[in-house]
Amino acid sequence: MANELIQPDRFFLDRFGLNERAFERTLGTALERKADYSDLYFEFRSTEALTLEESIVSKTAKSVSQGVGVRVCAEDRTGYAYSDEVTVERMRIAAEAARAIADQRSGPRGAVQVGGPVQRHSLYDLQTTPLEIPLEDRVKLLNEIDQVARAADPRVKKVMASMAAERKVVLIVNSEGRIAADVQPLCRLQVSVIAEEGGNRQVGSFGGGGRVEYRYLLENERWKQYAREAVRQALVNLDAIDAPAGEMVVVLGHGWPGIILHEAVGHGLEGDFNRKGVSAFANRIGQRVASELCTVVDDGTIPNRRGSLNVDDEGTPTSRTVLIEKGILRGYLQDRLNARLMNMAPTGNGRRESFAHSPMPRMTNTFMLAGDSTAEEIIRSVKRGLYAVSFGGGQVDITNGKFVFSASEAYLIEDGHVTRPVKGATLIGNGPDVLTKVSMVGNDLELDSGIGTCGKDGQSVPVGVGLPTLRVDGITVGGTRA
Repeated sequence: MANELIQPDRFFLDRFGLNERAFERTLGTALERKADYSDLYFEFRSTEALTLEESIVSKTAKSVSQGVGVRVCAEDRTGYAYSDEVTVERMRIAAEAARAIADQRSGPRGAVQVGGPVQRHSLYDLQTTPLEIPLEDRVKLLNEIDQVARAADPRVKKVMASMAAERKVVLIVNSEGRIAADVQPLCRLQVSVIAEEGGNRQVGSFGGGGRVEYRYLLENERWKQYAREAVRQALVNLDAIDAPAGEMVVVLGHGWPGIILHEAVGHGLEGDFNRKGVSAFANRIGQRVASELCTVVDDGTIPNRRGSLNVDDEGTPTSRTVLIEKGILRGYLQDRLNARLMNMAPTGNGRRESFAHSPMPRMTNTFMLAGDSTAEEIIRSVKRGLYAVSFGGGQVDITNGKFVFSASEAYLIEDGHVTRPVKGATLIGNGPDVLTKVSMVGNDLELDSGIGTCGKDGQSVPVGVGLPTLRVDGITVGGTRA
């Protein structure tokens, strides 16, 4: 079934025999005790995944899930209950369970009346999704990736490729009578290779995707670019020397290195952490928190991006939110609950992993705006330092912004030139502190290729990151060479 044939505002009504009166009765039940707000979140999700290893598509998986979640908010408390059976009776039981957080009966209140739909964006109205492409075509693509990667260099010993696709239909109805619906496609192609020479084994990985059609992966042979980039990274690391250690100037490459901005800064700008006063950015709106060269934005309205949404998981249209403007903190990322408690407006950042989870403030596509310098000028300005091009895993403490990130591709900078690749480099620092040390910002802003997934409180959601080339004057580099 093509996206254009799905009417999300009718999908659940037709599939489960629901109507607006059922929504109103359920919300009325949820609000029988003293509460501020309630909503219903319906979800129907279809997913498929294929994995290639040892030149064979060895695993395929397909799943369908559906359900409804009922949320009740009373002051700063949230009650949430869900059911994977979508019936009026199950909705009533969930509503009674969720309202248990409110310990007093409410006074007389007007009945909930479901009104008009929320005006949503149109960021990914696709004709087809990868789910509709014949399975044999996707298997063929993974086999071709394997062949291209192995043919690139004889040192490539192992190739792994995976493709995942999903289509999610959602409907959100709230106690203010607003209703929002959306069909959300998503796909991701990932390639990893292991190269070996003289007993030295190194890994390279690359991929991409978004809320796009299957043909996106075929345009300009984009899938070949993913395979060759994974090979290139592995071969670079075969020649890498041990990374130096100590505090030094670090140049962050554009694109995926924005994951540091996401983790070390972005999470600290989410509303719940700041309402509770546990973020390093709490109570600092209007204050300088970064170099005047830094403007940080979260934008959920970029067409076809992995982190974009027409409406968030509370039914609020997503937005472009300026978080830091020329070094000054301007605002936080807000869902409805934290925005109400902080007397601020929701920003369209209420997100959840599925109907089994309550929403919370989360990022969409988070990046720093471009500056005036070229990447070449930034490199030439460094006498001795590290050029970090790509990153693997990392850890961040939201309360103080301290982070540790492993660089999966990095190089020495010597006398203004990028020289030898290094391995084993980790960046150790403090997110808010690092932003104050940004001395040059490149004019080459690039968003990542569409592979980001963010975890928070046990929930994972797709996100995007981005960064121009940055010079940071002083980050501690952990390495194995003095």
